[in-house]
This record gives sequence, structure tokens and C-alpha cells, in this order.
Amino acid sequence: MDFKLEVAVIPVADVDRAQHFYKTLGWRLDADFTAEDGLRVVQLTPPGSGASVIFGSGVTDAEPGSAQGLYLIVDDIVAAREELASRGVRISEVFHDQGGVFHHAGTTARVEGPDPQRRSYSSYASFSDPDGNGWVLQEVTTRLPGRV
Repeated sequence: MDFKLEVAVIPVADVDRAQHFYKTLGWRLDADFTAEDGLRVVQLTPPGSGASVIFGSGVTDAEPGSAQGLYLIVDDIVAAREELASRGVRISEVFHDQGGVFHHAGTTARVEGPDPQRRSYSSYASFSDPDGNGWVLQEVTTRLPGRV
């Protein structure tokens, strides 16, 4: 039995502002539905992704901006960072973790620049949406065994 993660719900305060932000990133708008009871569901998908995000009105009780550690996997961290910056996104510089295993929470132990050996899974950049939901770009060039 396959179990595929396909949707992450992110809490936002202003649905239209969030939709504009994610479309600015180049994400595809898949759906924007409003029900008679005021429920509004917006779904967008990053380029090349099999997973999407959903947000809206009445979709979650979570506090806007409380989603953290949402990952976007890229094969060239420098190019991906430059692309988002060119779209007006306030994004961190590329960094790696001083321990080299996985980045610490927040900005603790960040070392400027990509991983010196450019090891897969070891270089990052981060940004937040207008509500403060936190996203991390992670460079993956070679998958670990068993990963597609």
C-alpha cells in the first residue's frame, strides 16, 4: 500500500494576499472554491512537485504563520535562491549547518554559503510567507538509497 503525502494545510490570515504571494513564486493555482457556508479552499502546487498546499477560510484552526519547516527540494540551491529573490521574495542567503547533519532550528549554527563539499541534503536557504509560515529550500542532488 502506498501512502503519498499530497497536501499540506497552511494557516493564513488573508487568503487573497497568500494566494498572490504563492502565485508570485510561480506556483500553479489548482483550485479556488467557495462554499455557501463561507468555506474557501485555495490549492497551489510548486513547479515539479507532487504535493500541494491548501489554505483558505475555515480550513484550519491553526494560528496564521504557525506552520514551520516546510521544505522545498531543489537541485541547485544558488539558482533557486536567485530565482525567488528575483520574484521579490525576502530570502536568506544560502547556508549550511556547522554540524553538517541537518540545520538547527531558527538561525542557530548557520554557516554562510553552501556546504563546502556541496554534499546532497546539506545546503539551505529560508523564507517566510506574509503570515510568517516558514519555508526551507534544501539542495538535493543525489538521493539517499531507497528514495525516488
